[in-house]
Amino acid sequence: MPRLTSFPAFVRVADRVVAIVGGGPAAAAKVRLLGETQARLRVVAAHPEDELRADVARLGATLIEEPFAPRHLDDAVLVFAATEDETADTAIADAARAVRIPVNVVDRPALCDFTTPALVNRAPLAIAIGTEGAAPVLARHVRAKIEAMLAPDLGRLVAFADGLRATVAQMLPAGEARRRFWARAFEGGVAARALAGDLAGARDEALRELSAGADVAGYVWLIGAGPGATDLLTLRAQRVLQEVDVIVHDALVPSEVIAMGRRDAERISVGKRKGHHEATQDEIETILVREAKAGRRVARLKSGDPMVFGRVGEEMAALTRAGVPFEVVPGVTAAFAAAASAKVPLTLRGVASSLVFATGHDLDGRTLPDWSGLALGGATVAVYMGRSVAGAVAERLMEAGLSGHTPVAAVENAARPGERVFAGRLADLPALAHEADAGAPVLILIGEALAQADIGDARPLAAAAVGTTAAA
Repeated sequence: MPRLTSFPAFVRVADRVVAIVGGGPAAAAKVRLLGETQARLRVVAAHPEDELRADVARLGATLIEEPFAPRHLDDAVLVFAATEDETADTAIADAARAVRIPVNVVDRPALCDFTTPALVNRAPLAIAIGTEGAAPVLARHVRAKIEAMLAPDLGRLVAFADGLRATVAQMLPAGEARRRFWARAFEGGVAARALAGDLAGARDEALRELSAGADVAGYVWLIGAGPGATDLLTLRAQRVLQEVDVIVHDALVPSEVIAMGRRDAERISVGKRKGHHEATQDEIETILVREAKAGRRVARLKSGDPMVFGRVGEEMAALTRAGVPFEVVPGVTAAFAAAASAKVPLTLRGVASSLVFATGHDLDGRTLPDWSGLALGGATVAVYMGRSVAGAVAERLMEAGLSGHTPVAAVENAARPGERVFAGRLADLPALAHEADAGAPVLILIGEALAQADIGDARPLAAAAVGTTAAA
């Protein structure tokens, strides 16, 4: 994951001086931004324009109408250089650094000690969006989306919670019990009443929940992480990942998805790839039961959808035997992501009215045990984990009577970085096993519905076969 060059932080400015130097639109914009805080604004401008004068008067800021001098920075905690003249702004920045006051130089990131974010203000809740000065317009676009998501009165809920903190501290022990109470409060009826303005009702409901005692029971969520792209993770999965204490994840779940969990949640890798397991299935089930019995909330994070070739049935059975409550959070399965990437219809009226999810192996390791008849009947078949058995799958299907001209598509790393789409005929499918990235997940789609696909940009499997022969 890329690392930030700046650390986001909130600077306490209430009743403290913030100096803004400049007389034009850039200075006026900073005055308006800082006017959303309780800072004491000191504006220095030898020739302030009308826009700046109006903002200063409206916000009760102090205006000093004279050329900048270092003494104008006395007692300031932050400085904004906004003259829009590089020489003048550089001199202001040098003066600020000489007395160790952080400075922001408008539109010149290289001269800044800090940058100003796009701000979503739901005081006392604040959300800051920054791009380290690289793309401020993008930050404003993101801000607009967040503004639309959040209730205008959300600050009322924050103030209500602040007023309830002492009572919660008296009635619940510190740590997990309090965190769980607040999680319920912000998601349920307490929050709904507070946002509606019924603060008395919200307090009564909160007290009822507090009187019920601490919630220290363990719980497990069996979560589908989707095919890999973070924006294909469901909203429910995102919410749960922010609540859990432990994240038990497979190897195919990208680090970007795991990073969406609570920052202080424990991560346990039980990675499973073909031919290599960090933990056996029994060991995974033991971990889930052990952590839940210890009162922890656990996310079992699986690639794709947990109900599709995820061995979730065994984990549900183990949790049920142990008396551990659990919930399944569905995810986008690889077949759907692959079909979307390849622009392949999985069903098509008059051509394919059924869809088969299959793996290249049965429990005994045989290839293509029982679904060849479904393919012959016109179903679209999605073969999971299919790279190494592509040739055997094609051979068995053609032996069963399926035409070697049947359209196929194979998607490697569906919805992930490095995604590649291959297309061709069933007879070309053996070439797939010889592609370079043997460790990448591959999903194969087979069926006549693929003839209607928009896969002009796909790599031809026939070409891959020729390239493999030439290399040999």
